[in-house]
Amino acid sequence: MKKIIYLGYTLSLMLLVSACDQEVIDLQQPEVIDKCEGADPGSANFSKFVTIGESLVAGFQAGALFTEGQNSSLGVILANQLECVGGAATFNQPDINSVNGYNATYSNPGAGVILGRMILFDSDGAGPKGPLPTPAGAPGVPAPYNTADVPANYAGDKSKLNNFAVPGVQLLHFIRPEAGGPAVPENPLYNRLYERFASNPGTSTILGDALATQPTFFLFWGGNNDVLGYAISGGSNELILTSEADFQIRYNAIISSLLGSSETIKGVIGNVPDVTSIPHFTTVKYNNIPLDVATANMLNAGFGGFNSALDAVVAYLGHNAADATRRKINFAAGNNAIVIVDESLSDLGPEFDQLRAANAINDAQRAALAPYEQARQATAEDLFPLSAGSVLGTIPNGGNATTIIGLTVPLADQYTLTKAEVDVVRVRTEAFNNHIKGVAAQNSRIALADVNATFAAFVKAGLLYQDNVSITPNFTPPYGAFSEDGVHPNSRGYAYAANIFINAINAKFGSTIPLVKIGSYGPPTGLPVSPAGL
Repeated sequence: MKKIIYLGYTLSLMLLVSACDQEVIDLQQPEVIDKCEGADPGSANFSKFVTIGESLVAGFQAGALFTEGQNSSLGVILANQLECVGGAATFNQPDINSVNGYNATYSNPGAGVILGRMILFDSDGAGPKGPLPTPAGAPGVPAPYNTADVPANYAGDKSKLNNFAVPGVQLLHFIRPEAGGPAVPENPLYNRLYERFASNPGTSTILGDALATQPTFFLFWGGNNDVLGYAISGGSNELILTSEADFQIRYNAIISSLLGSSETIKGVIGNVPDVTSIPHFTTVKYNNIPLDVATANMLNAGFGGFNSALDAVVAYLGHNAADATRRKINFAAGNNAIVIVDESLSDLGPEFDQLRAANAINDAQRAALAPYEQARQATAEDLFPLSAGSVLGTIPNGGNATTIIGLTVPLADQYTLTKAEVDVVRVRTEAFNNHIKGVAAQNSRIALADVNATFAAFVKAGLLYQDNVSITPNFTPPYGAFSEDGVHPNSRGYAYAANIFINAINAKFGSTIPLVKIGSYGPPTGLPVSPAGL
């Protein structure tokens, strides 16, 4: 029922037509342009460059860490440009050595389920459902996306690493040794993707390992997961939303350690993008349930009892009329809003029980009302993570053809970011960014890359054209700058992000680091694939 629409595209061939008597052309060797021409380090020393951060710095894309994505990490792209201003020719990363990588969100190695990077997968071969982001290794996915790997320990020289970014970490992980182990249920900070390259798992810290390399210049981009996890969970897990006080304490500790490691070290920090505007939350629309007249009328007849029960709790029990109106469910021909659970609504269960006790409804009617005690239809102010697309329109286990999630069965809370939860995310993001801005303003050795403002302008524009390349703020092939998970950029998107950091460095330290040619990085998000044989 839910479709993720993607743009098809064609390649145009240009035919060069000439006259019979063609002028002889004197072929000349093309002029070689030195990308480093005019480059200057300014007041910064880039000889030992390290990156510290989360998945956005690790090279994570399409929901996993895999070789192709890691080879276009933010650090790698920046290091290529920093060579022009005294940076090293090599940038060492804890290589994952995997084609499809490891998708920690969808994988459970203990249960024998190992899934990797996402692809746009059309499971029924250009059928009615349409392509959805699907992890490699999932049933029906064709080669070469039919396998995934649990990451092995990094076998290289850990002391020579430059990239200390770890997918899935929050600020607390950077300064706590538990991030490297032990791998026990009692240790919620454990992260396999740090353990695999930690200098001393269970004792060392991510930040400590980075500083042990004696960097002269750093990039730190952290704090995104301190709000992102809450948003992706549909606001259902408040424990993973970092408080403003904890964010400030942890962020200050990290920056103090970085600047305290050397009197001359300098760096650039990035702020937190507004995650409510990324494709992960803007692809699945609130009102994308198409119905014809007959189906809409049938559904309205079915929900007539629910709407009447709402009228009854207002008339006989004094329930708020505006609240009851907000909860009523109605359909019409065309696109319709998703039916959702909203846990911020009061539970109507006790009031429905009162109606039953007064014999206003019978037992069967009371049972039928149970799924809708905190239900309503979505509005344009509600957002839906990509994961909602995989369940909308499906029938729950053991259900029948009339039980359809998002239509006759309310979509569960973890698949919806309600307006109230959206407001929480935006207010907390603003607070985090105000603190990051203040930290940068108080330290002459730190440049601030305003990723949030730059990306907001990108979203508003809808399309950017740079270096003969068009990019859009989505994962729609062939121009999308985001990967298939809707959260992380693809290789071209990381090149775009790298320029945000370069501009900040140049402005702060008087450098003239050349900007990245974003067309040099790719490929963009791949076209949808279908099951083998279709």
